[in-house]
Amino acid sequence: MKFAIIPVTPFQQNCSLLVCEETHRAAVVDPGGDLERILGVVERAKVELEKIFLTHGHIDHCGATAELRRMTGLPVEGPQREDAFWIDQLPMQGQRFGLPALEAFTPDRWLEQGDTVQFGKVTLEVRHCPGHTPGHVIFFSPADRLALVGDVLFAGSIGRTDFPRGDLETLLRSIRENLFPLGDDVSFIPGHGPMSTFGEERASNPFVGDAATGGGRRRYL
Repeated sequence: MKFAIIPVTPFQQNCSLLVCEETHRAAVVDPGGDLERILGVVERAKVELEKIFLTHGHIDHCGATAELRRMTGLPVEGPQREDAFWIDQLPMQGQRFGLPALEAFTPDRWLEQGDTVQFGKVTLEVRHCPGHTPGHVIFFSPADRLALVGDVLFAGSIGRTDFPRGDLETLLRSIRENLFPLGDDVSFIPGHGPMSTFGEERASNPFVGDAATGGGRRRYL
């Protein structure tokens, strides 16, 4: 599997294009906005989009989903259904941030812990990782040792938990029990910022690393 990271929206959210190298079919993960930019990358890659995958319901991750589904007819898979209340608020969120009119939508498939999603001949495992939002999921490719973790974990930081139904202890448990056991060698694409590995975060992340003590207030994304 190949991938491209496409920063979108004023929040510089990492939308990802995942490509099955055998079939040249692809999936887009978290199309938060800037569809012309996303579709330009798809066109230059000469691939056929097959699915839309969502990690969670925040505006910068799913704001353009309804428009992209209407343009392409692609099915939307994810997040977990506890994020429905965030997706329902998309029109209000768009007004709040002064963005063009956004549409709420219902995914074609809600995802749960232990599910899989497919495009081309690629299969990704699903982990439900609440804490940042209650319905947050991540996608993991065992074959590529790659995870797409949305706003659960960042290089040197973790997702913020001061939004409605966020919870710090739940988030830390999601990382320790659902991400780190996948292996230190796993690289991950976060929702913002540079890639890292679970091993690097276990070694040095001040919030959730092995030596974390809870001291010091850091900037959450």
